Amino acid sequence: MYYDNELKALRRAGRFRSREVVDNTVLDFASNDYLGLSHNKELHSKTCQTLSELPLHSSKASLLVNGYHQIHKDFEDSLKKANGFEDAVVLGSGFNANIALIEALVRRGDELFMDELYHASGVLASSINGIKVKFFKHNDMSELSQMLSSSDAKRKIVAVEGIYSMDGDLVDMEVFSICDNADAILIVDEAHSSGVVGDKLMGVFDLYNIAPKSNHIKMGTLGKAYGSFGAYILASEHIVEYLINRAKPIIYATSLSLYDTLLAHNSLEYILSNINSLRGEIAVRQRVVYEELGISVEGLIVPILIGDNAKVIDIKNKLLNNGYAVGGIRQPTVKSAIIRLIARLGQSEDELRTLCRLIKSMTL
Repeated sequence: MYYDNELKALRRAGRFRSREVVDNTVLDFASNDYLGLSHNKELHSKTCQTLSELPLHSSKASLLVNGYHQIHKDFEDSLKKANGFEDAVVLGSGFNANIALIEALVRRGDELFMDELYHASGVLASSINGIKVKFFKHNDMSELSQMLSSSDAKRKIVAVEGIYSMDGDLVDMEVFSICDNADAILIVDEAHSSGVVGDKLMGVFDLYNIAPKSNHIKMGTLGKAYGSFGAYILASEHIVEYLINRAKPIIYATSLSLYDTLLAHNSLEYILSNINSLRGEIAVRQRVVYEELGISVEGLIVPILIGDNAKVIDIKNKLLNNGYAVGGIRQPTVKSAIIRLIARLGQSEDELRTLCRLIKSMTL
């Protein structure tokens, strides 16, 4: 067969992957459904009721060819208001959002500066069309500053994550002032921070009390804390207008489904209406993780270093047999294999505590 040798090599290295159908009888500490909204039947019912009263139930086309509906605009307007940005555009996924941003923004004569732990979608985008890219050490603001000051690029674009998807740590706040002083465009991927940190749970702009400027771009996903699917880009009117005219995943893809857009809008309203209780529940889970595992986390991602691809899968499978789903993340996704535990609100404090104790017993 065509790829037998490659598949055998993956198996030997302990890096072979396969799809697993979700077992709803297992406690979910693996997914990115941070606030447990994927199980909120009131949000689902409200969304279905609204959609059933409309003359259509699908987007039908791209945003620029009769596929931009009032549902999209209403959600974009709410996102703008909640996050303090001038403009917004919704699209199909966070992966596509990173492709859209980087492929469209980095032109000839420009230079992209990307954190070495940036999401794979951004790394893939940086290889398109001969984009000039430099990777700086993770959260190393001194190296980033030096790179920017020594660059003679026409435009400088910096890409970081609000909370990094595997390590679970926050971006250094200094990145905002560094980019402002260097007149660099700053892309902040808030896939894992929006809905999890900040006074209003809107992410790191909110957490650090950063008033969005013309060089700031925020990207977020709807398939994590918002319990839906899709993504959004928040920026100045100028940049959003440019993206709508140049970003291929916006121009050539069918617009985000009406159900997902409505559901995400309802989730946004739910989050803003329940800030204090949600923040309290997040704090409880952070405390449990620290008490049981000695790990202090900024959000709800708990990386537990194992360091061996085979061992991490063994632990993952043993936990699954005990009724707990966690992530077993191996190279090359991470430098060294980890158990990735999500302390999500969809599971109780007691369930989390029991799982942490079980993991501790398996990793001592």
